[in-house]
Amino acid sequence: MRTIKEIVKSQRDFFNTSQTLELSFRMDQLRRLKSGIQAHEEEILNALKEDLNKAHFESYGTEVGLVLEEICYILKHLKDWAQPQKVRTPLTSFPAKSYIYPEPYGVTLIMSPWNYPFMLSLIPLIGALAAGNCAVLKPSAYSAHTSAILSMILRENFSEDYIAVIEGGREVNHALLEEKFDYIFFTGSVEVGKKVMHAAAEHLTPITLELGGKSPCIVDQDANLELAAKRIIWGKFLNAGQTCVAPDYLLVHRQVKENLISRMCQVIGDFYGENPLENPDLPKIINDKHFERLLGYLSSGRIRCGGTSHKEKRLIAPTLLDRVQWEEPVMQEEIFGPLLPILEFESLDEVIRLVNNRPKPLACYYFTQSKEKEEELIRRISFGGGCINDTVIHVASSHLPFGGVGESGMGGYHGKASFNTFSHRKSIIKQSLKSDIPVRYPPYKGKFYLLKKIMK
Repeated sequence: MRTIKEIVKSQRDFFNTSQTLELSFRMDQLRRLKSGIQAHEEEILNALKEDLNKAHFESYGTEVGLVLEEICYILKHLKDWAQPQKVRTPLTSFPAKSYIYPEPYGVTLIMSPWNYPFMLSLIPLIGALAAGNCAVLKPSAYSAHTSAILSMILRENFSEDYIAVIEGGREVNHALLEEKFDYIFFTGSVEVGKKVMHAAAEHLTPITLELGGKSPCIVDQDANLELAAKRIIWGKFLNAGQTCVAPDYLLVHRQVKENLISRMCQVIGDFYGENPLENPDLPKIINDKHFERLLGYLSSGRIRCGGTSHKEKRLIAPTLLDRVQWEEPVMQEEIFGPLLPILEFESLDEVIRLVNNRPKPLACYYFTQSKEKEEELIRRISFGGGCINDTVIHVASSHLPFGGVGESGMGGYHGKASFNTFSHRKSIIKQSLKSDIPVRYPPYKGKFYLLKKIMK
């Protein structure tokens, strides 16, 4: 078994053969990845069931299906993206022509989390391969079954000199970050993201950080409450709330608060049954540490529905917490679980002030029927991305870049944004040999006025 250092060296040697630069090679590898996924679809779904108790429907809709869609989208557009882009040339460089050449960085490191362990491993990998890179993938040790399937699929279909999967815990992460990579893509917590960024700085390695934070969901007094209740409950309790873009807390106008809470409690019953802990498709909390952490939040505010749990199965019923105060523990960090704190407001200005006084969130959701108010919120609050009158669905589009801002991350991916993330844009001017403009050369006497006229 080769060491991490040997794997990185072998990938650098393979990259230096220039084989990955060929468009046909990249497209063939993406097709091979798609075939490998399809051949092991049932095993992937079963692994996700083992790790997180996800229903096959949820696993396909939020993980496997999104990965296959991303491959198809990139295969359709990659030829155009990979072409040199001609741009305008300033008059001072006449008669030259200017181009931007996308080129791969080289050997990349992709570190993925446990909450969507299949999708958040492969969608960045797809971008790295599409751009012509080699890749080392480090999946999470917490989602061991899915990591094992990922490893099997990639080892069956690709040489380790091109794509390597390295499993393990913190010691492996530390060893990987000691190596010099040409690009690092990390998805995970803010705390670990800071450590990854610090390690990348030692080698001046460019980096994308996909982090998280407390993403607000705002329901104004003019919202369609029936739809809001369904869409908030769906987005919040998908994967038991273990979603980086899940609504982390609810800000609801005081005039419609009771009506909305009543509707949301009804929707929870409709979705998960009278006793959600008996629902075979209720996703579980990833480990005991997170389970106990989440139980500690139940003392915040007043439980309006839910609040029950099953320790052996690591299940927590979808829970709404009313009368929560900003200083309570549940409001101090990202919840990452099936608990939704509820706070109230009286004006949009108040909402904007409250959200802007906190770190920039990864997502923001606003329910309203007013075009003017939705545009005001989008303009005045900085966040990674979001939805108007829905939750979470913006992350499922290959047409939209996905990423954070401020403490919720840096950089973006999905679709063309993935290709751009894993590509260096090389600027080239091709100058003509047929003519030469003498004005730029010394001596400069008598040329100053002409220069100012050209560069106005």
